[in-house]
Amino acid sequence: MSRLDPTSLKLFISVVEEKTIGAAAAREHIAAAAVSKRLSDIEQALGTPLLRRTNRGVEPTDAGLALLALARNALHELDQIPAQMQSYSSGTRGLVRVCASMSSITQFLPGDIQTFLTTHEGVQVNLDEKISSLVIQSVQENAADIGIYTNVQDTKGLEIYPYRTDHLVLIMPKGHPLGTRKAWAFNDTLQHDYVGWQTGSAINQQLTNAAAAARQDWRLKIRVSSFDALCMMVSSGLGVGVLPEAVARRNANNLNIEIRQLTDPWATREFKICVRSISALTTAAKMMVDHLTQIGSR
Repeated sequence: MSRLDPTSLKLFISVVEEKTIGAAAAREHIAAAAVSKRLSDIEQALGTPLLRRTNRGVEPTDAGLALLALARNALHELDQIPAQMQSYSSGTRGLVRVCASMSSITQFLPGDIQTFLTTHEGVQVNLDEKISSLVIQSVQENAADIGIYTNVQDTKGLEIYPYRTDHLVLIMPKGHPLGTRKAWAFNDTLQHDYVGWQTGSAINQQLTNAAAAARQDWRLKIRVSSFDALCMMVSSGLGVGVLPEAVARRNANNLNIEIRQLTDPWATREFKICVRSISALTTAAKMMVDHLTQIGSR
């Protein structure tokens, strides 16, 4: 016998508890000869006697007592497998891999994930920040279960669901010439220096496309990779910038910046959720998609 099997361990426990092979065989509804064969196989496999035959039946040796404790623990763990697996199939446990853009993480996801985990405490969420184009790639390559992105057209092979919207605004240092009006079209601001985003970011791509459509140069003085860095650069007078309104308002109270609306239709952005196949997701991941789509529609 190459390994101990649960049936043999169960028979061994019954023999020790019943103190005779005959009583154990009756309890387990199996022939006494078959029980004896199983016990001999166990002793041969382990290389040590496990039972002593006496006039009153059998009793465990020291090795048998040790095996008795181990066998009871092993069978208990096996009994727990269906219950443990049920928690995964019901969505109360599991790991959900989420890849999302910086804008969605900064504005929406902390609160939305928190409300999800409040009612699904056994679920673990692994959140990875990437630019929107790489969010799509991560989901396509199965590096993420759920992706959250904006302003990406090529989502071939993915299922798409609505999530949330935001609005881009113009920020500038206090006293800047663009501060004389409450709202601007992006084209009318291009004579000023800009603090921009890293290549590939959704905002950077949108502004690049808008400038190209207007056949104007976009005077990009410096590139940054975070909202905080952009706000600091603008506050220092290095140029104007574009970022989500919710982020701008959080920073306006602490920095030397002002906010002005952008009138361009593209300034209102739609964030979407992508998955490879909703039917192929784990129960926990499906429940998270349902949660995000529902909370985003409120």
